Amino acid sequence: MIKPTQNIQQIKEEIKNFYDKEVDVRVNLGRNKIVNFSGKLSGVYPALFTVQPDDKAFRGKTSYSYSEILCGNVKIKARSAKNEG
Repeated sequence: MIKPTQNIQQIKEEIKNFYDKEVDVRVNLGRNKIVNFSGKLSGVYPALFTVQPDDKAFRGKTSYSYSEILCGNVKIKARSAKNEG
């Protein structure tokens, strides 16, 4: 068995640092379906976090559990300055 490099508590702390900031999200939906979008991390809760997409017409899932990051299904990173222009 491969030991995970992070635990849920570490992931929660990292997500708290992104609160109310612009982020890029990559979601693996399975069967070679990957969704990328940009938005603002709008909520941090004990069991999940929410992202408000920049595109108002976005019709995808916008709340994620911390375990989805641990499993690698969701990746989130702060938006770099070069992407904002």
